[in-house]
Amino acid sequence: MKLTSQITLLLALASLGTVQAEVQVNRAMLGMFQPLPESAENPANPSNPAKIKLGRMLYYDTRLSKDRSVSCNTCHDLASYGDDGAATSTGIGQQKGGRSAPTSYNAALHIAQFWDGRAADVEAQAIGPVLNPIEMGMPDEAYVLNVLKSIPDYVSLFKEAFPGEENPLTYKNVGNAIGAFERGLLTPAPWDAFLKGDDKALTDSQKEGLNLFISKGCVTCHQGAGVGGHMFQKLGLVKPWPTEDKGLGGLEGKEAMTGFFKVPSLRNITETGPYLHDGSIKSLDEMVKKMAEHQQGHILTDEETAKIIDFLKSLKGEIPTDYVAKPELPADGPDTPKP
Repeated sequence: MKLTSQITLLLALASLGTVQAEVQVNRAMLGMFQPLPESAENPANPSNPAKIKLGRMLYYDTRLSKDRSVSCNTCHDLASYGDDGAATSTGIGQQKGGRSAPTSYNAALHIAQFWDGRAADVEAQAIGPVLNPIEMGMPDEAYVLNVLKSIPDYVSLFKEAFPGEENPLTYKNVGNAIGAFERGLLTPAPWDAFLKGDDKALTDSQKEGLNLFISKGCVTCHQGAGVGGHMFQKLGLVKPWPTEDKGLGGLEGKEAMTGFFKVPSLRNITETGPYLHDGSIKSLDEMVKKMAEHQQGHILTDEETAKIIDFLKSLKGEIPTDYVAKPELPADGPDTPKP
């Protein structure tokens, strides 16, 4: 077949939708992202199998709450992509918290923890809710340690997890153990394969969504390995956002940061609604449109929104089911406090 005939045939087939050009993404623009690392280690809290095992137990143990009704997993459900699907979580005595519980998956990669960044890392974050009167309600650190020391197997497990320490069962080490476990909560996704060079890991529609994600300015805040989680930003940067929550401005010495919050990671975002610090936005469609408008000054069409959401689906990873399986917990000792 002559070249001109081949071209004519290809044009005809294309007009019928039979031949479609693959959507291209400018890979030079992807330097602002990174694939998930293989681990999220903390040099100040080196992990070991015994520490991770202990941290997994503590994560699931409701005895870290005053009435034995709440564990870390209650609000950060590992079987449900690390959150509880509620606008705000329920603590002891059916009390409601003031902010939405973010997912614990991939959280160890973030710049800081909590919406206002008041904890430096997952180790510090893990022990905060335990003493919060609305969340887990323990009266003080000494009470927590008294409970744990009354459980013989926990005494042994802390010794195994922190070998060489004269007094391994400390409140700080409760956070270190849970943090070591949480640092393994990583969820590689098709997006990571794409970043590593596999162009087929994303569909054409997802690539179109990625192009829009970049061109509409979403990457201003949502970048890095977490596709977010690496900076703080004012909510309502271009168009004011109605909220009474001061964010970082509610912390002593940070009054000038009123309205600033930690930018959430978009990994698994299709699975972790409702959205925002207060869980006030129920649908991802609405969230994408409102963020484009209030943060970048763009009004997205329904088609553009749908394509961006299709891209966000590529950030959904697999839950590491074996790693997060609920363990058998140590039995109470004869002196363990009861609610």
